[in-house]
Amino acid sequence: MTHSSSQNSESIGSALARRGFLADACAGVGGMALLSLLQREHACAYSTENSSQQHVALHHPPKAKRVVQLFMSGAASQCDTFDYKPRLIQDHGKPWDPGEKVELFQSNPGNTMKSPWDWKQYGQSGKWINDCVAPLGDCVDDMAFIHNMASKSNVHGPATFMQSTGFILPGFPSMGAWLSYGLGNISDNLPTFVVLPDARGLAPNGQRNWGAAFLPAAHQGTTIQPNAKNPVADLFPPTGTYITPDSERDVLKSLERINAIHRESHTGDSRLDARIRSYELAAKMQLSAPDVLDLSDETQSIRDLYGIDRANVETSGPMNEGEETRLFGRNCLVARRMLERGVRFVQIWSGADNGFPRRNWDSHEDLARDHWPLGRGMATAAAALIKDLKQRGMLDDTLILWTTEFGRMPCSQGSLGRDHNPAVFTNWLAGGGIKGGTTYGESDPWSFKPADPQSATYCYDVHATMLHLLGIDHQRLTYRHNGIDRRLTDVHGRVIPELLA
Repeated sequence: MTHSSSQNSESIGSALARRGFLADACAGVGGMALLSLLQREHACAYSTENSSQQHVALHHPPKAKRVVQLFMSGAASQCDTFDYKPRLIQDHGKPWDPGEKVELFQSNPGNTMKSPWDWKQYGQSGKWINDCVAPLGDCVDDMAFIHNMASKSNVHGPATFMQSTGFILPGFPSMGAWLSYGLGNISDNLPTFVVLPDARGLAPNGQRNWGAAFLPAAHQGTTIQPNAKNPVADLFPPTGTYITPDSERDVLKSLERINAIHRESHTGDSRLDARIRSYELAAKMQLSAPDVLDLSDETQSIRDLYGIDRANVETSGPMNEGEETRLFGRNCLVARRMLERGVRFVQIWSGADNGFPRRNWDSHEDLARDHWPLGRGMATAAAALIKDLKQRGMLDDTLILWTTEFGRMPCSQGSLGRDHNPAVFTNWLAGGGIKGGTTYGESDPWSFKPADPQSATYCYDVHATMLHLLGIDHQRLTYRHNGIDRRLTDVHGRVIPELLA
């Protein structure tokens, strides 16, 4: 069989690119990504007893294969959601004195401040949940709470980086990028790592929260806006132009040939590979994305469950409970559809508007005004996601993490708000091998610090536990960068056995 010069160029370019890829992948522990590729080619695999799916490139049999991260931007208050403290109710309005000097972010300590709303017990576990997030009460026996979380920063940007990447400084890969690198993709038609931002904007640090940093660029998150008129930017050509399906197909073929030639002299450049892969994926997403974003085939009962048709409620503030439910509900429903179709990691953001009045969780001025609509909307949609995954048999291998960058103080700022509290806050997890109905780690009687300050839980421990449930030893998923074997958990982290089913 003979080949044209352009075909030869393509073959040579592909061969060189493959050699470059193999060299890069095998040079360090990046071989995990290569083994993930071999897994999909059935080169070598082992099966778990509980699943027909084959797994390889893993350090032990996994309990989970997908992740959803729910990120509350602005610092959701643990004192008004999940960390029940009778002492705050008992001492409400009295001077707050924890027995030590307290330095706050932008205020002086006010009086002890109880939650504006009541607390009730739910489930067989009897977990106390605030009315602000009451819809999650139905799910507490599937959830595991961590009440002694701590951050290394009380500033939104660095603290958000820490929860997203494991570091308070920029320049490190996000958790989703690490999982994309370590586990590879499930679907060829959708991105491995998808980010669904708040409809109002991006959190502090912007897209760097889901960047790949020094990992190959292809592992960065793909931003999709389900609530926007154009959910995927530049996916389709503008209407009414000279571009036709035939001309677009011809351009893609020409671009493929040019890329193959360019690769010959740029082997090992991950930016080029990422750009090529993004174009290839975009072509596939022109078919797959409209399907995953089209909710018309969802039953009315599912739409009601997620609250995506919820009516507005009367409010005097800038946020509306009905609108928050619709926005976060649509994102959660789209996330479930993405998980069904093979997306590995979905990150969903709530609260990302830094205007005034606030439309985020950063409730310095008026906590009741801000947290109620955000909390009710988030809790309705998050509970729907847990229930929906469970009824479809997907919760067992889908790991859900709810987090925020830090917590809020047990005393008032002014008379109605709460200042930043990096010393203690709450995370919760569900599904994917998590022991439901569990509470791990306590805060002190005010929810000011961990009950045992020497045993605070950090994001490193949560990430290590999640990687463990995904079949990965967090100390062995590394990438050589600037002479250091970097990892998601830095030099820290331990698996928390009390959270494991």
